[in-house]
Amino acid sequence: MDKIPSVDLRDFLSDNPERKQKFVNEIGKAYEEIGFVALKGHFLDDNLVDDLYGEVKNFFEQPVETKQKYEIPGIGGQRGYVGFGKETAKGFKKGDLKEFWHFGQYLSDDSKYKTEYPDNVIVDELPKFNEVGKEAFQMLEKTGQYVLRALALHLGLNEFYFDDKIAEGNSILRPIHYPPITEEPDDAVRAAAHGDINLITLLMGAQGKGLQVQNHNGEWIDAIAEPDELMINVGDMLSRHTNNKLKSTIHRVVNPPRELWSTSRYSIPFFMHPVSAMSLNALENCVDENNPKLYEDTTAGEFLHERLIELGLIKK
Repeated sequence: MDKIPSVDLRDFLSDNPERKQKFVNEIGKAYEEIGFVALKGHFLDDNLVDDLYGEVKNFFEQPVETKQKYEIPGIGGQRGYVGFGKETAKGFKKGDLKEFWHFGQYLSDDSKYKTEYPDNVIVDELPKFNEVGKEAFQMLEKTGQYVLRALALHLGLNEFYFDDKIAEGNSILRPIHYPPITEEPDDAVRAAAHGDINLITLLMGAQGKGLQVQNHNGEWIDAIAEPDELMINVGDMLSRHTNNKLKSTIHRVVNPPRELWSTSRYSIPFFMHPVSAMSLNALENCVDENNPKLYEDTTAGEFLHERLIELGLIKK
């Protein structure tokens, strides 16, 4: 496959069973073959997208001292600000050429996860940043819920199989700033080749070149979305749970041509995580003689902790 397939969530949301099944078939096929789709018909409207990008740029343009106020020690970067070059892809020694922010799950006061998740960090200087981040988080979470319902049907499960596993899940909305490149990078790229940890990732800001996906022939192909599309990919948790029936695909963000080094790049992925107790053990109907079990049993919480250590965000 040399192109990312495009699908429309409105097919799945329609009252027409044939359109709904068409979406299930298309996204299932794409996730078995390359692990990525471009998705139209999501729940983010243009005004919300514009507001979010505006507030994200406002935050990253703050003085370094201001941003560093919101870098919270001891939580592995799970909320608030993470400074430039601090995250390293698994298997790489050079830090990625980026800084980012984390919005996390919004919980009710009586939620049982209130003591498990770090609190969201509030930026005093930019009240609208906090408000718009919350709204975008919730609309992306809603979009992801319907994508997982379609995948449940594709896998022969109850349509609502994932619903209780993602309700109050430890999801993350991560606005990323890739600053202008001011000197020859020493083998560092904006985001080194990696697979995502979570169930699925919903990415805003994949317009224009930069994001590349590795197909099953080992070739890197450009993943470029239309302005009204999200790029959505399978993460390692879902790949493990489906015994690699649904593929978690390696991807990267390459440095731009030298003439564009002076430009910033912004992208905003939503990493959809389940609750930590979710079993990632291989689904029974994804294991057979031709597809033996590939991974050891684990939970989402155990797997996440292990990967955060590998990324350098949690120290052993």
